[in-house]
Amino acid sequence: MKLGIAGQIAKAFIKSKLTPLIILASIILGVFAVIVTPREEEPQIIVPMADVFVQAPGLSAKEVESRVTKPMEKLLWEIKGVEYVYSIVKPGMNMTIVRFYVGQDQEKSIVKLYNKLMSNYDRIPQGASQPLVKVRSIDDVPILSMTLSSENKNYTGYELRRIATELCDELKKGNDVSEFNVIGGQKRQLRITFEPVKLSGYNLSPFQIIQTIQKANFVSESGKFPSSNSEFIVKTGGFLDNSDDIGNLIVSTFKGSPVYLKNIAAIEDTAQEPVNYVFNWSKNPESGKVNNQNGETEAVVIAVSKKKGANATNVAEDAIKKVEVLKGKLIPHDVNITVTRNYGETAKEKSNELLEHMMIATISVIILIALALGRREAVVVAVAVPVTLALTLLISYLFGYTLNRVTLFALIFSIGILVDDAIVVVENIHRHFKMAGSSEKVAIEAVDEVGNPTILATFTVVASLLPMAFVSGLMGPYM
Repeated sequence: MKLGIAGQIAKAFIKSKLTPLIILASIILGVFAVIVTPREEEPQIIVPMADVFVQAPGLSAKEVESRVTKPMEKLLWEIKGVEYVYSIVKPGMNMTIVRFYVGQDQEKSIVKLYNKLMSNYDRIPQGASQPLVKVRSIDDVPILSMTLSSENKNYTGYELRRIATELCDELKKGNDVSEFNVIGGQKRQLRITFEPVKLSGYNLSPFQIIQTIQKANFVSESGKFPSSNSEFIVKTGGFLDNSDDIGNLIVSTFKGSPVYLKNIAAIEDTAQEPVNYVFNWSKNPESGKVNNQNGETEAVVIAVSKKKGANATNVAEDAIKKVEVLKGKLIPHDVNITVTRNYGETAKEKSNELLEHMMIATISVIILIALALGRREAVVVAVAVPVTLALTLLISYLFGYTLNRVTLFALIFSIGILVDDAIVVVENIHRHFKMAGSSEKVAIEAVDEVGNPTILATFTVVASLLPMAFVSGLMGPYM
């Protein structure tokens, strides 16, 4: 009797010593794939996007629109793959958002954008700056937000922001941390308030003083000289570090005497004017009421983003562990840190929940087959389904996919096809064993009898679902 493809495969593996090794290796590789595959709530959507900034000092919004915005938009629409071009015009400034079609290659799209802009630099109107391109991506969305606050009134938004900035420097050392953003609080600012009467008395103008400060806040390499088999680099100038350095700056001379900046202006090393506010409201665990009903506790938020392809769960966990280590060292004891958003944790929870449901579905099918056909038949399904799923997870990891609700739902959906094929083959083997007895030859013939139709039925299901792979746009990654 000539065997078909299914019968030949069954004959090759039914007594092979490699079969248990292949099964074991598949399970181990599947577990490895589950551990190392990045976890996310949603699949990665590639939408190349960039912001193009152009400064045009002195021009009104209408002039910026006519001289900068409209000509640049016409050039940007010439780029192949551009779907939308939006512009925001303000007096002296233009920001144009360029968005390419979903699924376009990120690097190639940005290169085309740069080529188009750089090849038309000669068309930039007089007084306008060269375009500044800032690339945006879905990975810019923060995966972790931590709020710094304190009941101690000595910690204002200014002090909290300084602590947050130093903390961000430590978090940025993580290999998979892309960028961070500090929201709230006030930045450090050296404020110079001129006294008009003294300026007039010394015959000075604010513009002259600004130029003097800019020239003084500068370091340059003046030369080199060799000495004793060594080379020394001579640097002149220096950066201004504090209010004393600025106050002792000589801005002019009057009747042969130097005029210091502190003689004509009040200098303060203080916080800048607030740009935005962040407050923290906490609940009393006993009463459940808000403690700070008037929003008296200032706060600062640190938002952390991950690199493309990094595991959101691992990045968030590493950042939180690093914060715990720095408590009492970089972070004062009376400063509280609250995790207000943890995308990595929610992604992990949802992935684990779907993996759990997949295991429950597999176990339910095995029990059902054990009750209907017998224990030996159930063992066959108990081996076939996990091995197939394990290899699928491995291939998914090798192709760069992530564990998200869509990929895991697809795996749960595929269990039905896997079990359907396994039941057909196992039931036919069970029937042949009852008719002709249990033997290797009977098992091979039983597999060969239904193997080819089963394979054909599987390919038919695959063919019916294949058009979903060609869906484009925002729904493409979900198919």
